[in-house]
Amino acid sequence: MDVKELISKMTLQEKASLLSGADFWHTKAVERLGLKAFMMCDGPNGLRKQEGVTDHLGLNESIKTVCYPTASSVASSFDTDMAKELGERLGDECVREDIAMLLGPGINMKRSPVCGRNFEYYSEDPYLAGKIAASYINGLQSKGVCACPKHYAANNQEYRRMSGSSMVDERTLHEIYLKAFEVVVKEARPKSIMCSYNQLNGTYLSENKYMLTDVLRDKWGFDGFVVTDWGAVKGPVKGVEAGLSLAMPGGSDDHEKTIIAAVEDGTLEESKVDRMVEYLLEALLWSEESRAKDARPSDDATRKSDYEFARKLSEESAVLLKNERRALPIRDDAKVLFVGEFANKPRYQGSGSSHINSAYVSNALDAASGKDVSFARGYDTKDAGASLRLREEAVEAAADCDVIVIFAGLPASYESEGFDRKDINLPPEQDKLIMELSRLGKKTVVVMHNGAPVAMPWIDMVDAVLDVQLGGDGVGEATVRLLYGEVNPSGKLAETYPLKLSDNPSYLNFPGDKGNPVYAEGIYIGYRYYEKKHMPVLFPFGHGLSYTEFEYSNFKVSADSITDKDKLEVSVDVWNVGRYPGKEAVQLYVSCDNGKASRPMKELKGFKKVELKPGEIKTVTFTLDADSFAYYNTDIHDFYVESGEYTVMVGSSSSDIRHAEKIAVEGTVKLPLNLTPYTPIGEILENETGAKILGPYMQAMGNADSGEAGDALGEGGDEMMKAMLLEMPITALVGFGVIDSQTLEGLLKQLNG
Repeated sequence: MDVKELISKMTLQEKASLLSGADFWHTKAVERLGLKAFMMCDGPNGLRKQEGVTDHLGLNESIKTVCYPTASSVASSFDTDMAKELGERLGDECVREDIAMLLGPGINMKRSPVCGRNFEYYSEDPYLAGKIAASYINGLQSKGVCACPKHYAANNQEYRRMSGSSMVDERTLHEIYLKAFEVVVKEARPKSIMCSYNQLNGTYLSENKYMLTDVLRDKWGFDGFVVTDWGAVKGPVKGVEAGLSLAMPGGSDDHEKTIIAAVEDGTLEESKVDRMVEYLLEALLWSEESRAKDARPSDDATRKSDYEFARKLSEESAVLLKNERRALPIRDDAKVLFVGEFANKPRYQGSGSSHINSAYVSNALDAASGKDVSFARGYDTKDAGASLRLREEAVEAAADCDVIVIFAGLPASYESEGFDRKDINLPPEQDKLIMELSRLGKKTVVVMHNGAPVAMPWIDMVDAVLDVQLGGDGVGEATVRLLYGEVNPSGKLAETYPLKLSDNPSYLNFPGDKGNPVYAEGIYIGYRYYEKKHMPVLFPFGHGLSYTEFEYSNFKVSADSITDKDKLEVSVDVWNVGRYPGKEAVQLYVSCDNGKASRPMKELKGFKKVELKPGEIKTVTFTLDADSFAYYNTDIHDFYVESGEYTVMVGSSSSDIRHAEKIAVEGTVKLPLNLTPYTPIGEILENETGAKILGPYMQAMGNADSGEAGDALGEGGDEMMKAMLLEMPITALVGFGVIDSQTLEGLLKQLNG
């Protein structure tokens, strides 16, 4: 169906009607022209399709299906292939259920560990989030289902998320909070993007032309359509002018009436309405034509296969944070005590719009059937009074075991869409339980169920910590297989675990006065901040242990000097020197060693997961390009490679670097000087052209003062004069009589030219 021809046959009312939904989950139909309504639904980690007639709030029970690990877990897999397969499986399910668009994935940055919705987001690092999300989207859209990455943009808290304004400077916005969106637009071409509720620097995203058109379309080349988060539309006309195609949910005709009136009174051009309709229909009709005809059937075998994949993804995503005294893996003949409600009722997903109606959820207690495992409840997530008695019972039960495994974590009431956490603490009864049991002298293992970092005041008292996060339906079975060594842990943390909340760089500006946070920490979020500050953390970004050991050797870079137009090939050999087969997520970081702009100590620019048998060696390769060395420069409003020395590093985490090589990188883009009379002299001299033009004047001035400053100003006077001279604005040369104002004007024209 030719979209432009279809639009040409529509009335203004029909076109305007398409720019808002028919109900909570459907677009409007134009039956006269054979255009049907299309359905979309929630489900980044499982399909949340409502049964029967949809209600106006979207709260009816959804179909029973498989819940996969949440985004916070998936990113910890450091595995793009797994992310792609997740997208493919969700795509198949959407095809079976006649779903045209799946709302996800969530790719907002984890600015603070207490954002209530962090379990729906991938990482504190935009490169990792972008690469995992692009793979997921490519998998989903390979089945003809539109992806809808969200929430665009700078939507990093729940408090007043519908009205607050995120105040973000240009460099920070593009380098941190937009980068993952840029990656998915360029590498996966999503058919839709969801704009968020919040304002950005005082303008709501649903009517922010800079974001929806200037950046998204003109700079990145986005060719899909923009849909609002549910209820995020403000001014319908401003939305269309900014680049908004679809306001959701539907059910009211106010939106289309406003647009029709604006066109009729001449305040809105009908061609802009046509363009927004075109973006929408291009994507939805693509889905209708492209949706896979060979999607896997809806039968028991398919559901079992999806569950098995959910379990496998949970295994790949779990992170072994600590393992001492060979506490893990547990011997098959060991007497083990499981303690904690989450052993038989695991917390496996988050609460809110992504909540899945699971057909079956495994639990660790049932999965350990046949092993010598006993159980004590240990705590009550809802009744602190009962926890004292339960704790005493757990201590008594532990007398006759070899290993204690405590299942702890955050209850659903602690982290959810709609509100932020107050702190990063576990329920106090859980901390008390862990501390008491760890004093018994038994090998003590803690299994964590959480969608975001938590404090661990008992970390030095326990032998091992296995963080299974929010691992989906298969988490119980996956946990037992990991504990007993049937599977070797291979997950890596996709975010830093701080020692305490106040260590976090956003602490003083989260959630902001009246929900208007100032992103004062700039580009320094997560490990970028902790490393720059040399601040200790509980566990660093990228950290994750294994039951085996890996050695890195034969690190090579293809050149010791390149330009920003070249590619750099990097390789390293990884050797499994331990006793168990396992997987290692090799991480590549880059640092700028002598740049003029403030830069992080290192930034993730590559990762690959490799599987190795004991004694096996494999070569892992990476390709770096200009983007690997660039930062966002506000003079040119784009990413820029600064000439200088860089270090390329590979390691097992951000703090466990195994090898590094220095290379010289030449940037071929010349920055405009944009000098004014108030530009410091030192800044001008840093530029090659500036040094050449201004140098003779500075030499003359230096000769005039030579040898006199030290006597007149005391010891260090010459150094003081040099420092002051470099920091003076160039107009000071007029004040000191070195040049006149006319000469200054000519110099500035020459320099800026």
